[in-house]
Amino acid sequence: MSLLSVLTICFMAGFAMPVGAFLARIEKIQPDWLENEFRHSVISFGGGALLSAVALVLVPDGIEKLDVSASLVCFFLGAIGVLVLDIFLSKRESDAGQLVAMLTDFVPESIALGAAFSVGSSSGGVLALMIALQNLPEGFNAYRELRSGTQIQPRVALASFVGMAFLGPLAGLVGYFILSEQPQALAAIEMGAAGAILYLVFKDIAPKANLEKSWAPPFGAVVGFALGLTGHILAHGG
Repeated sequence: MSLLSVLTICFMAGFAMPVGAFLARIEKIQPDWLENEFRHSVISFGGGALLSAVALVLVPDGIEKLDVSASLVCFFLGAIGVLVLDIFLSKRESDAGQLVAMLTDFVPESIALGAAFSVGSSSGGVLALMIALQNLPEGFNAYRELRSGTQIQPRVALASFVGMAFLGPLAGLVGYFILSEQPQALAAIEMGAAGAILYLVFKDIAPKANLEKSWAPPFGAVVGFALGLTGHILAHGG
């Protein structure tokens, strides 16, 4: 596959973030209870997708190339790093947990995507689709959170999400040219991202997904995880 094709695929996977953000700009659904149900279900779906990335992509790839001690060190370093960032954001009264989780998931997966295409892996296409489907609800949730917690203008917020999509090709280049020949370094990044995402899911996403006397939000997490499970099975020829 040509380098231009790899960059295009990485960008399109990331472009699902601004698409999700654009959908989040749609006026509120009526009645209010339906708006609440829908919003919490999307948050749960994004959380399930993030958990699937941890359980089915990042951790399996990481432990395959690192020993147990190195895997655990990288995993905890990732969690500690995002914990420090969480404390910093909390002191600045910034509500950006979903945004941090989205990028913590997207960037390492894009690096892995670039590396997969570099070595001719047949799983690259499925991984790209999986990233895009994860980014859609994550972009939706991160935009809603960003708009509710800051005074940033809608157009500026949406433009920032478009800009973040370009992180995909940049990360893909790193994986394609550098980390494809350094599998242990790639594995360390993936394990660190897994620890960071797991912290963020239970710190910021899971509590916001809870809605009293409603089954849809927790089931949304199940559907999100099932999405990742499907991608994992397809990538491994199941």
